[in-house]
Order: sequence, then C-alpha cells, then structure tokens
Amino acid sequence: MNNAVVEIAGKQFIVHEQDEITVPKLNDAEGSSVVFDRVLLVNQAGITKIGTPTVEKASVTATVIKHDKADKVIAFKKKRRKDYKKTIGHRQDYSVIRVDAISVE
Repeated sequence: MNNAVVEIAGKQFIVHEQDEITVPKLNDAEGSSVVFDRVLLVNQAGITKIGTPTVEKASVTATVIKHDKADKVIAFKKKRRKDYKKTIGHRQDYSVIRVDAISVE
C-alpha cells in the first residue's frame, strides 16, 4: 500500500491512495483535480524515501469532493459581577479531497 506525508496549506497529512481526507479550504472547484508537490515522505512497496525537506519529483494527485463548514465552535466570555457576557461563534471552512495517486517519477 502506497502512502505519503504531504503538506497541504501549511499542515501535514498522512495520505493513502483512495483515502478521503478533510483539509483546510482549497480555492479549487468541486470535482477538479489538484496536484500537491510538497511531499515530505513517500513509502512505495516497502521502500521509504525521506525528503530534505521534500522528495524530489514526488507528487500527490487528488480530486476535490466538496467544500463545507465545520460545526460551530462557541466561545463564551464573562466577567463576574460586571454584568458582562459575550457569546462568539465560529465555523471553519474545509474541503474534502480524495487521493487518486501518489507518484515518484
């Protein structure tokens, strides 16, 4: 089974072929193909290649499945005896991608 460690939007992900993973929002359209060339480690057929900092001529090809928002995170602030309460909510954008191929040329 081929797997790799790839850097997407400043974060590192361990990916396998045909995996669906959640990554920070990408600017590509749904259904489009994306190529990530910041591959830090590749394991193919038991042979591991470690990059310094990246593996040369290695890439991960993926398809964007959908864009969505995560569940709301609530931040509640309060100062006791001061009649101060504040509720803030935030929903992070993310993309779901399917890894199609891991290649080392």
